Amino acid sequence: MCGIVGYIGDEQCYQILIKGLHRLEYRGYDSAGVALIDSNNNINLYKSHGKVAALEKFCESKDVTGTIGIAHTRWATHGEPNDVNAHPHMSQDSNIAIVHNGTIENYKVLKQALIEHGCEFRSETDTEVLVQLIEYIKNSNKCSLLSAVREALNEVIGAYAIAVIDKNTPNTIIAARKSSPLVIGIGENATYLASDATPIIDYTNKVVYLNDDEIAIIKKDEPLSVIKSNNEPSNIDIQTLKLSVSQLEKGGYPHFMLKEIFEQPNTLRDCIRGRVVNDQIQLSGVMDNKERFMNAKRIIIVACGTSWHAGLIGKRLLIDYARIPVEVEYASEFRYSNPVINPDDIVIAISQSGETADTLAAIQIAKEKGAFVYGVCNVVGSSIARATDSGTYIHVGPEIGVASTKAFTGQVTVLTMLAIAIGQLRGTVDDQTVAKIAQSIRQMPELITEALKLNKEIERLSYTFTYAHNFLYLGRGYNFPSALEGALKLKEISYIHAEGYPAAEMKHGPIALIDHELPTVFIAPSDELHEKIISNIQQVKARGGAVIAVITKGDQEIANLANFILEIPEVPECLSPILVSIPLQLLAYHIAVKKGCNVDMPRNLAKSVTVE
Repeated sequence: MCGIVGYIGDEQCYQILIKGLHRLEYRGYDSAGVALIDSNNNINLYKSHGKVAALEKFCESKDVTGTIGIAHTRWATHGEPNDVNAHPHMSQDSNIAIVHNGTIENYKVLKQALIEHGCEFRSETDTEVLVQLIEYIKNSNKCSLLSAVREALNEVIGAYAIAVIDKNTPNTIIAARKSSPLVIGIGENATYLASDATPIIDYTNKVVYLNDDEIAIIKKDEPLSVIKSNNEPSNIDIQTLKLSVSQLEKGGYPHFMLKEIFEQPNTLRDCIRGRVVNDQIQLSGVMDNKERFMNAKRIIIVACGTSWHAGLIGKRLLIDYARIPVEVEYASEFRYSNPVINPDDIVIAISQSGETADTLAAIQIAKEKGAFVYGVCNVVGSSIARATDSGTYIHVGPEIGVASTKAFTGQVTVLTMLAIAIGQLRGTVDDQTVAKIAQSIRQMPELITEALKLNKEIERLSYTFTYAHNFLYLGRGYNFPSALEGALKLKEISYIHAEGYPAAEMKHGPIALIDHELPTVFIAPSDELHEKIISNIQQVKARGGAVIAVITKGDQEIANLANFILEIPEVPECLSPILVSIPLQLLAYHIAVKKGCNVDMPRNLAKSVTVE
């Protein structure tokens, strides 16, 4: 979940690396560092605990000259976040420096073997073990840096994206990946390296995505070379980025999260463009694989975090409209559960980044067992997009805020279209229902615009609840997962403990928590379970609980019961999770801001979870 940046070219690279680290800071912000090769071929290493700004301050009086460098922003896995454990890490003789994203699972065994050969370690990290191993192999075998990296990686068990520089091999960066993303940008008289494309887009739109077990040899003034771990050459596929710098900036908003909440009318327009045609849903991923979807006996959805909540909504959609049995699994548990998967199963993998390590592992298991794997992700060219058999991009643009907002609504929108498209194919949904839902999907950007008008009201409301230490979120049917997602948003960015629950299950335990100090958020749009949730609200009110209710405009019955109401436009029940998410996102955002929290970079979290 760390961020890697590298540069080799004619320009002084320190500012390029620092700017890149700021772009990647959503991937980790425990510490940061930079290693630069100066004109005398010495490596100058600077690193600091804290965010990238702390590194910049530390470097103010340092020699930061050099046209070759690597840099890193860290989300700590091995060793506490401090100056010593920050990347880059140097070899014992200070000839080689490395930055690394991922985890080396057998680092303890390798470390002990290196200690027995006289290596001394400075840090607690698994990464230092790798750089020490590279140096040991290079010195022992009197081989090139490339050969040493290749041999070292053959000894490693785990996941990695690495960039390595060597003062004795100037004008070269060696990069490699396995299960962690790495992108190379091809510029004019310069080559760029990063964990994703965001640091590269300022300089070039031509990129190469490294595949697993590939090693890139990046040399100044020479074409890029890529080989496989067995030393065979790899094909280089140069792709053109469809990304703009403006998408990576706040655009006048105080936080990326608020900007991304308010982008949702436009991002959903992009999500549905070309897919809702003449009151029909058309997904090429379904049409190109008709037989698979026609003959599917079961669908298994694998995901983590917010994507898992979207998957729960997808389950209900697929059951209602495609009439296929559906299971939803945490990818992190699925990979270790010895799952029963059959060749006529379809596995749907959901991930915003397309790099989630647990979800990638689940995909690998599904493919090994012969299942058809369908990806729902946001980042074009990501690992999941390449690993799946087919899929649908959500097309909501880069999401920088760690707490997912527009990706969630994009995922639910795609899953709605997917369920309807499969239902059309299988004949399990009638034309009138398809037309009604298609029309409502087309209207969703305008309906979200209407829901966003609640912003000022929710900002005022948030003052009332900054005192709370706990929240309870309750919903039913399609909106039980909305309760889970609303609770997750609040706990992620405000550090208030929150729990999501099916409203009907409240009486089986959580009702014991109800008192005047526990706010309860009811997700209660008008649907087939409306009368049932009114009963649940009455149970909370009878015990002195404060109720915040998200309701359909004009619902006077709940308005008379609740302490606070947030009204949203009327929408078909199956689409209500998209619309109710807007006030829930805004409520979490404003409470967190009032508490003085860093909403874009909440503590201990990172955006793209590329490690276990």
